[in-house]
Amino acid sequence: MRLVTVEQMKALERRADAAGHDYATMMERAGHAVASVVRERAPAGAAVLVLVGPGNNGGDGLVAARYLHGWGFRVSAYLWRRAASPSGEDPNLDIVKELDIPLVRAGEDPNQAQLVEWVRQADVVIDALLGTGVAGELRGGLPEMLQAVRTAASERRRPEPAAVRAPAAPRPSAEGPLRPLVVAVDVPSGLDSDSGAIDERALPADITVTLAYPKRGHYAFPGAGYVGELLVADIGIDPAFAEDLPADVTVADAAHVAALLPERPAASHKGTFGRALIVAGSTNYVGAACLAAEAAYRAGAGLVTLAVPEAIHPIVAAKVTEPTFLVLPHDMGALVPDALRVLMPRLGEYEALLVGPGLGRDPKTRDLVTELLARKARQRRAIGFMPGEARREEGSLPLPPTVIDADALNLLSEIDRWWEGLQGPAILTPHPGEMARLSTGRDSSPRLSTEEIQRDRIGVARDAARRWGQVVVLKGAYTVVAAPGGEVTVIPFANAALATAGTGDVLAGAIVALLAQGLAPRDAAVCGAYLHGLAAEMWSRHTARAGMLAGDLLPLLPKALEALR
Repeated sequence: MRLVTVEQMKALERRADAAGHDYATMMERAGHAVASVVRERAPAGAAVLVLVGPGNNGGDGLVAARYLHGWGFRVSAYLWRRAASPSGEDPNLDIVKELDIPLVRAGEDPNQAQLVEWVRQADVVIDALLGTGVAGELRGGLPEMLQAVRTAASERRRPEPAAVRAPAAPRPSAEGPLRPLVVAVDVPSGLDSDSGAIDERALPADITVTLAYPKRGHYAFPGAGYVGELLVADIGIDPAFAEDLPADVTVADAAHVAALLPERPAASHKGTFGRALIVAGSTNYVGAACLAAEAAYRAGAGLVTLAVPEAIHPIVAAKVTEPTFLVLPHDMGALVPDALRVLMPRLGEYEALLVGPGLGRDPKTRDLVTELLARKARQRRAIGFMPGEARREEGSLPLPPTVIDADALNLLSEIDRWWEGLQGPAILTPHPGEMARLSTGRDSSPRLSTEEIQRDRIGVARDAARRWGQVVVLKGAYTVVAAPGGEVTVIPFANAALATAGTGDVLAGAIVALLAQGLAPRDAAVCGAYLHGLAAEMWSRHTARAGMLAGDLLPLLPKALEALR
């Protein structure tokens, strides 16, 4: 599904209006969609407070108020800067008045006493104050108004309603504060729908019902932390109107990922599903190799070979028994360039290669990594093979599609203009810290900081993919997958349970498995990241929001695959 900018959304609405699907009809459908979500999530007859602002967002809220009133909910509306239209008409407000829905304007409630009373009574608060066209610092008395809402909500205590269905998040016990469910219309008021910037005084939502298409700011922090569960409502805009808009930024969904997954024919053997070679591990990081190898198997690879230092081979082999092994030369448990003598003759046996998990950052390992992955590095050091064999021309060794992860990225970052020597195709999987080390900045500027990267994850990942000519997976909340052609896919999972050591090794193993099964690099990256996030969601949904170990993801990868299929 597309992620649209504010200007793109305005263009779509104008096209729909010009085609006869006017703004009033779109508002009617938007308000009905918001009201339907409240009806689904709140107990019958619940008290609903609608915070109504100026413009179309407030109009959506008034339509929702009308529908909820008709369905038997106890509705009240609090108006902030809701002036009459230029024609002197506000038909949705007139209908609310005709229905005798309790209504107060903020200017008539200077001490916010009525607002506080309604919040304390409310089961649901609908934020219809500001829409996608308004961003930046909250002003005009709005910060004080929202502070009053937050304070009144936090002070309130009442019994847990018995009829709540499918809550957006776990609710507190009856003994603790139970604040109202907050539903935002399109965006939480004050969210910059393009950048994700937000005033920290904004009202966090439990559910955001966005209209027609998700916006880029819904998936960018810090604003994404205010969105809650994101639902997309159909307001009747013909999808054909979006066909000529740039489709360069999308959000992955289950149907799209399922269509990319490799087939699993019954008449298969291990060779059907590809062979993956994983170069990983060192004395200090034994577990990374094990996690990556098992993840590759769990994601469907037919055969996985672990290439590890001889010093750790007995430990790794005791932990994971399914992989085959290439035992490599080492120095004090760190891989050395002489390992190429073992690796190079075997590369042609594999459909995909993963380099990096747990390698460590020994200078000798850096030489191995750069000579394996980068033509430029090999030009500085010719590699001999067997006695009497002619030396190969630099760059003549074909690498299978390669995932470059973890310490392999850190080691490459120590080489000036490292990307110029990479053999493709490759998938690079940095977290923000690794991306900062890899990046030399735009226009030869100083390296980007992690803060700069996090402020513009989509832009940074896209620029890096174009510059390096490879697929980039910028890990983190709402992982970004960028291709060299400029296409960007956002993975719709932000799960703090993944913030633990080893989960990146599992992700790398899943991606290399999908590469081995024949997926193109971009598709393998999107599918692997989606499966990884979905597995974590499964764990959190049934266990907890903290305490997950990287190994807990492994048995859930097949379940995630099956859920998609």
